[in-house]
Amino acid sequence: MRPITIEANFVPYATGSVLIAFGNTRVICAATIEPKVPTWMRQQGVKGGGSRAEYSMLPYSTLTGTARHLQRQLDGPHGRIQRLIGRSLRAVLDLDKLGENTLGSTAM
Repeated sequence: MRPITIEANFVPYATGSVLIAFGNTRVICAATIEPKVPTWMRQQGVKGGGSRAEYSMLPYSTLTGTARHLQRQLDGPHGRIQRLIGRSLRAVLDLDKLGENTLGSTAM
């Protein structure tokens, strides 16, 4: 089994963050709270808070490298991972308790 370490508050300006290491694999997760909801929620009268998720791999985090322009396309593997993260968060969050705020999360 690979050694696992967790370092909290890794990103100094995020509301919350963590660096998780599984052997040579490192994942940075950060979260922020924005005091507003997406415009479409306000326009459609959707109650509660919002959430958004971003996912990115650092360039050259793999043997073949990772082109930044490919990461921004939401129909490839990066887009599928980003949608999975967003759906997973929405499934466990009580968005009503967020009030008129948006939870933003980033994983890289």
